[in-house]
Amino acid sequence: MDIRDKGRRVALAALLLLAAAAAAEAVTMTMPLSQVKPGMKGRGKSVFQGRAIEEFEVEILGVLVNNAPKRSVILARLKGKGLESTGIIQGMSGSPVYIEGKLIGAVAYGFSFSMEPIAGITPIEEMLAVDRAPAAPRTAPVAAPALRDGRGQEELSGEFRAALAARPAAETWGAGLAPLEMPLVVSGLSAGALERARSFFSSLGFRAVRAGTSGQLPLAPAAAGPSVREGDAVGIQLVGGDLDISAVGTATYVDGRKVLAFGHPLYNLGAVEYGLTQAEVIAVMPSLESSFKLASPGPVIGRFTQDRTAGALGEVGVLPKSIPLNISLQTGPGVRQDFKLRLAADRFLTPALVNIAVSSLVTSEERSLGDISLEFDADVFLDKGGLSVHLEDLFTGSYDNPPVSLSGLLAAVVHYLMNNEFKDVGVFRIDLNVRAVEEARTATLERVLLDKYEVSPGEPIRLQAFYRTPKQEGLMEEVTVLAPALPAGTEFQLLVGDAASMQQVERAQYRVQELVPRGLEQLVRLLSNLRKNNRIYFRLMAPKPGLFLKGEELPNLPPTLKSMFASPRASAAGPTEMTRSTLAEYQLPIAYAFKGGAAIPVRIRK
Repeated sequence: MDIRDKGRRVALAALLLLAAAAAAEAVTMTMPLSQVKPGMKGRGKSVFQGRAIEEFEVEILGVLVNNAPKRSVILARLKGKGLESTGIIQGMSGSPVYIEGKLIGAVAYGFSFSMEPIAGITPIEEMLAVDRAPAAPRTAPVAAPALRDGRGQEELSGEFRAALAARPAAETWGAGLAPLEMPLVVSGLSAGALERARSFFSSLGFRAVRAGTSGQLPLAPAAAGPSVREGDAVGIQLVGGDLDISAVGTATYVDGRKVLAFGHPLYNLGAVEYGLTQAEVIAVMPSLESSFKLASPGPVIGRFTQDRTAGALGEVGVLPKSIPLNISLQTGPGVRQDFKLRLAADRFLTPALVNIAVSSLVTSEERSLGDISLEFDADVFLDKGGLSVHLEDLFTGSYDNPPVSLSGLLAAVVHYLMNNEFKDVGVFRIDLNVRAVEEARTATLERVLLDKYEVSPGEPIRLQAFYRTPKQEGLMEEVTVLAPALPAGTEFQLLVGDAASMQQVERAQYRVQELVPRGLEQLVRLLSNLRKNNRIYFRLMAPKPGLFLKGEELPNLPPTLKSMFASPRASAAGPTEMTRSTLAEYQLPIAYAFKGGAAIPVRIRK
């Protein structure tokens, strides 16, 4: 045998032994809950400053068995690292606890207004079960209200904001024992925008604090790749880019590239895709209410794939799916700000993140009080079928109404698309262009004049709509419509009005309150055709019977077809008989949010 071959074999064997030893060291021994007894003492790990993992003392007080269905919690008194004065610190969620060198679980719960640092520990065997949870994403959509025919953008925006207000509260375990809040580190927002974000995230179990992202965190040596240790500060990135929103907690258990963290859910959404980041603790902020870690998240180094009752499961080295949100905000001639964000892709969270990101960024760059008008256009692209929803409109008013209406509308559209009942689709990209003007751009209809009130079929009718702005500026728009082909002596109506007026007409006409789309394509079409504020609508209506069926108006049906659709055998289709039919409709874009309505009778000449 060549001496060089022998040397290589020896070296290889040594490397294998080292690898085996390293693997053995990487496996953390665990202690089952049945062996945990009161009086036992051990140590916990967490980060209190920078990235250094430090230990604190733990004394077991007892075990609350079946405190929740099939769930138990270990009660322990913590000591050291100033915990006697700070109490349990928000951001310690997931801090591993060891007895006799064996991992028993993660610090995850605390008591409100406790005089001592007494923590609830999630047993490690419950956390390990998270790895056995189904990996497939959720297919059942989050409940969304049915779409009403002729719905306006303001209405859709308001309904989404109402849905957010009805979200469930964070889970509690009785007797004041509740999941530790996780510091939600927000960077890129003004103070006012941060306060608005706090009101939303607080009910999700987060304390929103302002901080910057860390520029001190390298990804780790390129040869080794990024890594996470038990006791490391880690984050869940919900929004990245020019705005960063990340929840910070602690890694509990590491097995190769797998990471278990937190010991309680983020929001218990099951199979998910969140960004997994390293984090750096700047300082522990003592507070009489609840102390917390002020931290800075680092770059995304992996993804969380499970969000369950007993904690979150992640993997290092695999990046999560995310949704690009591109915002262009023009605040004056030649003054433009571009923001590029990436949002966590989730049926529940993504619409909420769109809502908070858009409203926060717009109000960060624009005035918060006083008159403001936001003209915008947006495109929401789906990841299947080449489908997209196009939105454009003008929101105007005072006291944050326009930014709130804009963000609520865009979030509502994303909510309907991601939670549709027809196809499992996601959002591929969102593009939003906003043009802001510091004035109210409203207009009110004053009168409508026609050049003739008796016409022949097909004859042009010249219509003049007069309206006035808040500055008492009188304006006029002139349009020409064609008289419908109706029998001599028939009277029809020419309706002129805003979005709300047309919605009222349609609801009275169809005599239905709700429209359930038949498929994804119809849903996309309905969302793209929402009534707009900056439009004057013109509608010709006549007493021609018809049916409203599955979201479509069927005017002037032959008697045989009408009787067939209206028969008892077709009752499941839900037809609605109409006494009036729409003959034509036009819309005229203007530079103002238009209000008012009028109905003018016109007769077909004998």
